[in-house]
Amino acid sequence: MISGDKNGYFNAICKVSRAFGTTLERDQLLDLIINTAIETMSVKAALLFLHDKEKEQFRAAAHKGLSQTYIKKGLTQPLKLVSALEKEGYLFSHDCTADDRLDGHDIKKAAGLASLLVVPVKVKGKLIGGLALFTGGPRHFSQQEIDFASALAEEGGMAFENAGLIEQIRHNTGLFLDLAVSINSSLNVREVLHTLTANVAETLKIKGSAVLLVDGKTRALECVASFGLSETYLSRGPLSIEGSIQETLEGKPVLIEDVSTDPRVKHKKEKKREGIVSLLSVPIQTKEEIIGALRLYTAAPREFTGDEIRLLTALAHLGGIAIQNASMYLMLESDMKDLRQEIWSHRSYF
Repeated sequence: MISGDKNGYFNAICKVSRAFGTTLERDQLLDLIINTAIETMSVKAALLFLHDKEKEQFRAAAHKGLSQTYIKKGLTQPLKLVSALEKEGYLFSHDCTADDRLDGHDIKKAAGLASLLVVPVKVKGKLIGGLALFTGGPRHFSQQEIDFASALAEEGGMAFENAGLIEQIRHNTGLFLDLAVSINSSLNVREVLHTLTANVAETLKIKGSAVLLVDGKTRALECVASFGLSETYLSRGPLSIEGSIQETLEGKPVLIEDVSTDPRVKHKKEKKREGIVSLLSVPIQTKEEIIGALRLYTAAPREFTGDEIRLLTALAHLGGIAIQNASMYLMLESDMKDLRQEIWSHRSYF
């Protein structure tokens, strides 16, 4: 049994909650949660992990009492844990070194681990990871202990959410700054748009992105910049203005969570081979008209928030400004050339 009682649980939760009002960084808050779990529940080790849906693996965010070998090779695959955490609210294993629901039995045995309790870490009701507690000897956990661990996991979710909001603000600011600098320093439109696609994909941690523009003469679509997509996929064939792209060219952001079933999506087989699951398409607009789309591709089902869609729409608008600026420069350059030729022809009279 653990050494804590109801007052011990209450005081521990209060201690963690008070820390959220201090200047502690996310990692310090997570370490506090880990240490509180170990001290209050008298367990051998604790681990806070996140679910990386793009790579379909768990990633350690904070831990104590576990070796780097365990962190690298001992974590269970998400497919085995996520459903249990979502349905049951927790996972308990009396012997984690032999439980078929878990991976890394030999590593767990070598680490001297016995029983395991995992509770979900959630943000806005969605599971993003878990808090795992390990014992050095066989042990059962009471409902009171499970509730306390779940409360700590909720605090972990708050830490991730708060840090995520701050990180998002920093990233958003960086995206706008990088694109603005690129627009200000270069009239090479492809270079500017490549900066846009690369920064968006890397910041949002998605598979890839692309800029598709409408050819004014043929009304066909041309991919003028991309990031994270293979040449095989990019050369999949002509792109027509229909389906989801038609909606985008009408000024509507379009989110498709499953490209394999949505009737608006073309080239389904090619998308499956490329590993594309979801896509988001936002319009690129100049002062006069919508000229194309910024498309984002993910390797796992993904919902984009309203804030993310507004951010991407604004970035796409900046891309439209870059295109318009370059077009105006080319027109001005052409006019200047014509003017020089006209002046020279007039001089020939003298």
